[in-house]
This record gives sequence, C-alpha cells and structure tokens, in this order.
Amino acid sequence: MGAVAALYRYPVKSMLGETLSAVAVAETGFLGDRTHAVLDETGAVGSAKHPRKWGALLRCRSRRDDLGMVQVVLPDGTALPVADPELDVLLSKLLGRPVFLSAVAPERGRLERAVPEYEGGVPDAVRASASVDATGASITTGSVAPGTFFDFGQVHLVTTSALARMREVYPAGDFDPRRFRPNLVVDTDTGPGFPEDAWPGARLRVGEALFRVVVPTPRCVVPTLGHDELPVDPGIMRAVARDHRVPVFDLGRLSCLGVYLDVLEPGTVRVGDAITLREAA
Repeated sequence: MGAVAALYRYPVKSMLGETLSAVAVAETGFLGDRTHAVLDETGAVGSAKHPRKWGALLRCRSRRDDLGMVQVVLPDGTALPVADPELDVLLSKLLGRPVFLSAVAPERGRLERAVPEYEGGVPDAVRASASVDATGASITTGSVAPGTFFDFGQVHLVTTSALARMREVYPAGDFDPRRFRPNLVVDTDTGPGFPEDAWPGARLRVGEALFRVVVPTPRCVVPTLGHDELPVDPGIMRAVARDHRVPVFDLGRLSCLGVYLDVLEPGTVRVGDAITLREAA
C-alpha cells in the first residue's frame, strides 16, 4: 500500500526536529523523540500550541548526536547540550521569562492551547470553557500524556495522499509535511484523499515495527506557524477545517490530518520500507 517517505524526530517538544534515514522504534515510540521539554515556573509545559507564549521555541532546533546526547541550536546559531546551564539562561531570554529545560515530565504539568477562530479546531464544549490569559489569547488547558511530553499518541503518521488533497483544496498553501510535525510520512499510492480515515483499529507493519492505528489527529494552530523557511499561513488550517472534519472519540467532528499510532512491536524503521495494513477484525 506504500512506503516510508520520510522520518522525523523532535528531541525537545515544540522545537524543530531532525530528519532521519532510519530510527529505532521502542515500546514508547521513536527512540529519542520528545525526551525533553521547556517548562516555566507555573508548571506549564512549553508548547507552540500557545504561540504567543511559546512560539519562539519553533525558532530553535533540537537534535541527538551519535552518542544519544541532545543538543539545542538557538536562533542565532548557538549550539549547546541540554545539560549546559547556560541553555536555560538563553532560553529564558528568548521567551522573556524564567524557563528551564527538563527531561522529567511534571506530575501535574499543564499544556496550554490557543483556541482557533475556525470551527472544528477544538470540541465545542472545550471552546465554551476557554479563558483569556495574560497574553490576551483565548486558551484551554489540558495535560500531557502521563509520564511523557507527548500530547497524546506515541507516533504520528501523515500520508502523502492527505497532503495532496489539501493542495487541491488550497493551492496557495505550502503543505510541506513538516508543518504537521509527523514522525512518519507514508507515500501512499491511492491519489489525493484520506485513506487513513479507514485505518483506526487496524495494524500497520512498517519495516520491522508493528503499530496500531488509534485515532485521527486533531490539528491545532501549529501548522499555520512558521517552520524553518516555511512562512506563517493561517489559511492552512482553515482549509483543513473546511475539507476534513471527522469524528474523534466522543469529542465531535474535529479538523484532522494524520493519525496517531501505538507501538505493538518495536523494531527499526527505514526510509523506503514497505508498509502493509491489516484491517481491524
């Protein structure tokens, strides 16, 4: 049904990540993915989902060296290992308030999300409970997955078919997969569309690893932000909201692109590996 077109890992949550040719998949996801995050003194976990507060993190890049050590490259090109105390100082200066980088997820860490204006960006019940914070943004507050820095799923997959469909819907937009921060980009051969809509519950063999498809990925404001050379484009998510709102658990019909996966069998995944789908029984 297709093959792995690209692999990405993001050692520090909400920073730019790294492109891989191969990756070891552990029971908890891609080895080295989102092992660190930037926190502030209120217990908030740094996430570009709240751009006014944390958007500057997307101007930084995180990467792992051959020894597995995580390094952060700041917007001015300064590169420091995560263990260097100077990094906290520079990140605090970048964000305009005291922050620190951590490899330990706080027990009650808060994750703040800006509420988009378009329908389908958040469940209606959540929108109704939003509040305006000190930045002037309307936000909702949730939590990261217990014991991790993941929002929800262990692995995030995006298909080339979905990206092709969105290019048809919004030709002016640049639907580079990096906007959607996937771990796996799958080169599907079905043409434009959303074949992954039929996958939840199915098992997906990718290289040596086996995954279970959990649920479509609800999209936030992050794909509209600037990523490397990709410019800010609010039209990206407005297009997704118009074209692809699908049921997500009991939350209603949300703007989705991609699917979340759980790991059933660890193994190595490489660019070019074949992908096979075993539909849910």
